[in-house]
Amino acid sequence: MQRWKFFIPAFAFLALAVLLWRGLYLDPQELPSMLIDKPMPAFELTTVEGEQVNNADLPDEMFLLNVWGSYCLPCLVEHPTFMRLAEEGEIPVVGVNYRDRQDLALNWLDDNGDPFAFSILDESGRFGIDLGVYGAPETYLVDGNGVIRYRHVSVLDETVWQEEFLPAIEELRAEGGS
Repeated sequence: MQRWKFFIPAFAFLALAVLLWRGLYLDPQELPSMLIDKPMPAFELTTVEGEQVNNADLPDEMFLLNVWGSYCLPCLVEHPTFMRLAEEGEIPVVGVNYRDRQDLALNWLDDNGDPFAFSILDESGRFGIDLGVYGAPETYLVDGNGVIRYRHVSVLDETVWQEEFLPAIEELRAEGGS
C-alpha cells in the first residue's frame, strides 16, 4: 500500500495535463446560455433616460438586445454597426446598460450617438445576471414572441453581422419567427 503513495502525484499531474490540453481546443467565444429558446427574463427597470420599462415595452418583432457600458472599449468598436442598423431601420436594437452609472451612460450616448430604441439601465447588474451575462459586450437575438434565439459574446462588427446574425435572422424568418 505504501508504494501507491508515490504514484498519486504522477496521476494528479497526468489528470491536470489532460484537462489543460483539452482546454487548448475550446472556443472562448462559445459560452453556453441556458436562455436559448426561452423567454426573456421578466424585468421592471428604468431606461437610461429615466422612463419606466418592462417586458411589455419590448418590440413585438424580432430585435437585438445589446449589453453595453460606457466603460467598455469593445462596445465602442461595435457601436458603428448598431448606428448603421438604426439608421437603415434593419432591425430594432434595445440596449442594456450593464453595471454602469446613468450619468456616464447618458454622456457616452451623447458623445457617440444613440442607436437604441431605448436602453435599459441595469446599474446593479441584476437583469444581466438573469440574462446570464458574462460581461459587456454581448448581443442577443430575440424573436417577435420575446424568445431568445441566439447569443453572441464579444464585439458584433460587420463581419459578425454578415456571418452570424444575418443567417440566424433569415432562418428565423423562414420559420415564421418574424
